[in-house]
Amino acid sequence: MGKIAFLFPGQGSQTVGMGMALAAADQSVSETFKKADEVLGESLSSLIFEGPQEKLTQTSNAQPALLTASIAVLRYFSQFGIKPDYTAGHSLGEYSALVASKAISFEDAVLAVRKRGELMEEAVPNGEGTMAAVLGMDREKLMDVTETVSSEGFPVQLANLNCPGQIVISGTTKGVEEASVKAREAGAKRVLPLNVSGPFHSSLMKPAAEKFGPVLDSISVNDAEVPVIGNVTADTMSDAAEIKKRLIEQLYSPVLWEDSVAKMIELGVDTFIEVGPGKVLSGLVKKVDRSARTFAIYDVETCAAAVAALKEEKE
Repeated sequence: MGKIAFLFPGQGSQTVGMGMALAAADQSVSETFKKADEVLGESLSSLIFEGPQEKLTQTSNAQPALLTASIAVLRYFSQFGIKPDYTAGHSLGEYSALVASKAISFEDAVLAVRKRGELMEEAVPNGEGTMAAVLGMDREKLMDVTETVSSEGFPVQLANLNCPGQIVISGTTKGVEEASVKAREAGAKRVLPLNVSGPFHSSLMKPAAEKFGPVLDSISVNDAEVPVIGNVTADTMSDAAEIKKRLIEQLYSPVLWEDSVAKMIELGVDTFIEVGPGKVLSGLVKKVDRSARTFAIYDVETCAAAVAALKEEKE
């Protein structure tokens, strides 16, 4: 029996109605949504269940909403006794992973990511920064492109190294546009502009990172009971002081997702369970290693199917 990792999705996976059926079916789930409402002093759950999508997609709403939906699924799934050997989350998803690993309480995480979303929105005025996905180009070549464009005075850098041939770049609008043109010229298959509200995981987020330190100081961060594979280092982290430091760096550093998946495989993980809305991370895992087993769990049926498959293996 290989090891199991729980993976948690990041911004972009939010959809209106996520977790609603599960909340109707299970009390611990509906209480998770109620707790988020209580912590924030507003009805986040009605925004999650009823929309509108535009409002749900705003960074300061999407972050606590996704965290809540993911932890709600985790709480439902936990009752079946399947435990992770490692956790990891993509960008915002790292907070869900830290809750799953008991490094941060759910209540503190909801407050922290709401503030994180607000600071990210404030850091760069709307329209001045953006992101784009570059497909079919290796990281060294793309790094040459972004370094060239940045040296011309238009900051842009690698932001999400998702899987082989899928890298997101982030920076000033002009920087991303220039780098997109140069990447195509240098052989990228496709470049897709992303519909995001800012240049996440780029140096332009440093003002947000500076203000985020005191936010993390105001909540309890403990040593993780289950090792978390961090975005910034693609390595295990369990120490509370390191977790805090990395969460600040994470705002302006690239998300080393491909390397994180490779690290978990190296550590003996052969089963990846994506906990929360969507199947994005399961797809990325498969692109890193076809032989890895993936489950995406987000409702009663998908949880039951994953439990059946894993229990059968143990017998």
